[in-house]
Amino acid sequence: MSSFLSFINDKRVRDWFYQIALILLLVGLAVFFVRNASENMVKAGIASGFDFLWRTSGIEVPFVLTNYTQADNILALFWVGVANTMLVTVIAIVLATLLGFALGIARLSSHWLLSTIAGAYVEFVRNIPLLFFVLFWYFGVIAALPQPRQSIGLFGVAFLNNRGITIPLPDAPGNFRWAALAVLVSWLCYWLASAWARRRKERTGQDAPLLAIGIGLIVVVPALAIAWASLATRWDIPVLRGFNYRGGFVVIPEFVALLAALVTYTAGFIAEIVRGGIESVAKGQSEAASALGLRPGRILSLVVIPQALRVMTPPLTNQYLNVLKNSSFGAAIAYPDVVSLFMGSALNNTGQAIEIIAMTLAVYLVIGLAVSALMNWYNARIALVTR
Repeated sequence: MSSFLSFINDKRVRDWFYQIALILLLVGLAVFFVRNASENMVKAGIASGFDFLWRTSGIEVPFVLTNYTQADNILALFWVGVANTMLVTVIAIVLATLLGFALGIARLSSHWLLSTIAGAYVEFVRNIPLLFFVLFWYFGVIAALPQPRQSIGLFGVAFLNNRGITIPLPDAPGNFRWAALAVLVSWLCYWLASAWARRRKERTGQDAPLLAIGIGLIVVVPALAIAWASLATRWDIPVLRGFNYRGGFVVIPEFVALLAALVTYTAGFIAEIVRGGIESVAKGQSEAASALGLRPGRILSLVVIPQALRVMTPPLTNQYLNVLKNSSFGAAIAYPDVVSLFMGSALNNTGQAIEIIAMTLAVYLVIGLAVSALMNWYNARIALVTR
């Protein structure tokens, strides 16, 4: 009896018991709700299952990154929405990070006007709903652009108007695939060269010409590869015919408006994260670097920001996840993302509400978990290791 009491009083046993009980409870609730929903759907005469994914879509999409056509099935339409969501999310994260870092550093500037403008921007953005930015960029900025006949020419081959940005499109992307491969190989070589230079310095104390190697592998080789691909490829140049341009690829105004809204909105929050991260670094670090003769710009890039990243990374992860979730606001201006195409058009055509909602939620969940895993890996890489 005493051994049994000691067994059930063991903390590890109690922890396992509570966890298993919680899992069983959640599974039971899930089974209950699924069975209840299935029975209600059967009584209402609503079909269930995922067979609808192989029906012909018949839905026209104005902005397609895949080979989708109206004759394809609904599953192909689903992947169009996922690709469009990923495109605007990735570009918005990169641009919002760059703008946010610039604003965060500007807020700490000793220049009064620059600091005041950055501070006013941050306070304005953080107190305005995102939907306002989406509608402002779409109806207030994009809609105010000239008609196609009065388009704003960009280098004579691209044209900006209220119907979007029309850009040249390569007839065959084969050369650009080789160029992309060359860029990846050059970046990999630079990473290997950096690792070799770091080990060499630890072993011998001698520096390698890493700056020259970096310029060659990160800038020169990619530039030459892209230039070669551009010159070796035939281009479909947009031409004005009638009331609009024909040929090329049209970046629709909904994409531009949503991207601009996500960037300008998220940058205000990232700016505060950057400012807080920089101020968390002890001033003695900057003073020591200054005493060694480093200039302010080098102190910021080599001493302050690397230490501030340890503080900034967790809240930056939250903002990147917010960009992903906030991309669903594109449905307000009919941007063809996964919400607009799948939970809008496909749901209206098929009526498979539960399946479509579940697949849409799964998309955001999987992408969100992938972003979190990547940022957690990066956070672990830059974490301060102590004995």
